[in-house]
Amino acid sequence: MTLSLFLVDDQRLVRAGLRMMVESQDDLTVVGEAGDGREAVTKLRGLTADVVLMDVRMPVMDGVEATRRLTRLGHPARVLILTTFDLDEYVFAALRAGAAGFMLKDARQEELLAAVRGVAAGGSVVAPSATRRLIAHFADRLPGGPAATDERLALITPREAEVLDAIATGATNAEIAARLHLAEGTVKTHVGNLLAKLRCRDRVALVLFAFETGLSTPDRR
Repeated sequence: MTLSLFLVDDQRLVRAGLRMMVESQDDLTVVGEAGDGREAVTKLRGLTADVVLMDVRMPVMDGVEATRRLTRLGHPARVLILTTFDLDEYVFAALRAGAAGFMLKDARQEELLAAVRGVAAGGSVVAPSATRRLIAHFADRLPGGPAATDERLALITPREAEVLDAIATGATNAEIAARLHLAEGTVKTHVGNLLAKLRCRDRVALVLFAFETGLSTPDRR
């Protein structure tokens, strides 16, 4: 199956480089591109794409607002943010707006391609440890009060709470299994239950939920 990508970046050379990388793969193709967020939203209204590679800082409309609008429109494309580490606050906002994850622009080609395929498959492509560092850095800006204010926490079991906290520390399923003395398949089941109960789209959203509710705190590295 061929996966379709839409490229959004205000620099033509960057888009050209991304297009060359994508189209060098037998299972990937580029179906369109845009130089700013507004143009991207407009074009994507009439296009089907599996993944949108979205820059954050752009003129006219940035990647955060474009992601938010695509989410509100219910567009099926999954948004993968491309950024540099010094734009953390934009990345955090984009994740909250509905982005599936983020990759640094200096990521190796094989890492970016794996991320694209992971996003298209509905998985989490942001390395949990990187996500955690990002959110921890901006934890003092997080909205919301104590964990007891979110009624969804009452839906999860103590074991699921442990798994969720471990996810927020950057642990993989295998690492969680070892830490909690569980089978890896059992951990996968717990993760699936958490996604359903907390109405989270992916693992990134689980990390955000853990921090926003206070279940996990920045000092727990």
